[in-house]
Amino acid sequence: MKKNGEIDQIIYEALSKEEAEFYDQLGEQSIIEMALDVYKGRNRWVSVLSSVLGLIFFVIFVYAAIRFFQVDELSDIIRWMAIGFVCLGSSQALKIWQWMQMDKNAILREMKRLEMQISILDRKLSEKK
Repeated sequence: MKKNGEIDQIIYEALSKEEAEFYDQLGEQSIIEMALDVYKGRNRWVSVLSSVLGLIFFVIFVYAAIRFFQVDELSDIIRWMAIGFVCLGSSQALKIWQWMQMDKNAILREMKRLEMQISILDRKLSEKK
């Protein structure tokens, strides 16, 4: 059985120049490229909004944590603790959503690579007939 690198090399050699350039664009991304890729496309405003809201929730959490240690009344302690937990949970939920978007983009990239490989294989088989 051939390894992924060998298969990629065989596919790359079978491509035309234009196809090879497109195939190179579909390569692996670094984590920073994946994170920045979330802010591209039609729904970039949703990603920007979630980042801004996540930052706001985190700032409120820090403020609530500071106030938690400054107050003396039990009701105030409970109030600031609840605010802190809600804000921290909301911030984490938004961060998880962004990671899921990164994963979705990686899966779509792999699907495009598979579609391209299938079309190349189909073309090669059609030429042999």
